[in-house]
Amino acid sequence: MSQPPSDRISRNVRGGRPPDPGAAATATYDTAAGQDVDRRARPELREHQAAFTTGSRRDADAATLRRAYARCRRTAAVHGRTYYLATRLLSAGQRPAVHALYAFARMVDDIVDGPALRQAPAAVLDSVELALRTAWSPPSVTTPPAPPRSCATTSLDSPRPGALPAEFDEIAPALTDTVTRFAIDPRHFWTFLDSMRMDAPGSPLFRNRYPTMAALDEYMRGSAAAIGLQLLPVLGTVVPRAAAEPAAAALGNAFQLTNFLRDIGEDLDRDRIYLPADELAAFGVGEELLVYCHRTRSTDRRVRRALAHLIAVNRHLYRRAYPGIALLSPRVRPGIRTAATVYAAILDRIEDNGYDVFARRAVVPSHRRLRLAAGAALR
Repeated sequence: MSQPPSDRISRNVRGGRPPDPGAAATATYDTAAGQDVDRRARPELREHQAAFTTGSRRDADAATLRRAYARCRRTAAVHGRTYYLATRLLSAGQRPAVHALYAFARMVDDIVDGPALRQAPAAVLDSVELALRTAWSPPSVTTPPAPPRSCATTSLDSPRPGALPAEFDEIAPALTDTVTRFAIDPRHFWTFLDSMRMDAPGSPLFRNRYPTMAALDEYMRGSAAAIGLQLLPVLGTVVPRAAAEPAAAALGNAFQLTNFLRDIGEDLDRDRIYLPADELAAFGVGEELLVYCHRTRSTDRRVRRALAHLIAVNRHLYRRAYPGIALLSPRVRPGIRTAATVYAAILDRIEDNGYDVFARRAVVPSHRRLRLAAGAALR
């Protein structure tokens, strides 16, 4: 799983401009708790936002926030080259929030697929969700937070010591500050974590094969669309947020499917296939053929035809998403357009390589990424 970008804010944000999280990281929190709550946020989010703000000021001083945002920025710069390039086109106030969301997604990705695979990734995901639910519960609530909808542990009210990743405490202040200031719906994080449980052995939701595109869409709803919906409040819109959500979700899915097409071999190494079995079968491609191609580093003609078809499906997702860029705040459109253009160019590289996804990884060269970014910025 690789998570792509999404961005947003500016003076055109519907309902006004939220406080600058970059400035917040260096400010002293000496105002009354809850003062920054956005009164224009949806009613069901106001109590959460007030709780986040109170917790942020109580638990994270300016130095802690500075370090947390700096940690998130380094993570984005090192692990998300295309993503990080796109964020350079955003305002200084938006970039810290986008980096915080990326760093959280990356941390969760590493829980499941990191270089040092954990013994019980499903239990760690449960601990992460419980920690967030506890931190984000309104202070007036004294009952324990609701456990994750689909959990692997039997006692979530007392997670095992050491279950949380070490980096969680390093990025959590920035994540909470971002969620607070932009009134991001926490449900998008629970949806995301549920999809990550689909990757985690030991979880009731675990699966490593997808029989249909509908089944794959269910996975991408959390692994990709939810990321776009998390980012949308940061980016800002010139229409009601709900009107921009379908395109934001489609762009997230388009990015994710591009990753799946590029990384077939890597996924097979993890005993996963993120392509719909029924659509592959229509071209005479089964799991055995994919494994053979991966082992021999060759691409059978049937696989080429299947990939050509799925690339067309992927491009259709980009076409559905592109009109949504015009619904975003003008300041962020070049960044999102850059991300979409550069990511879609990966599909061109797969075709240029003769659909050889097993012997080489489709990469857009740096000079081409910069040229595409410049073109997108001028549109």
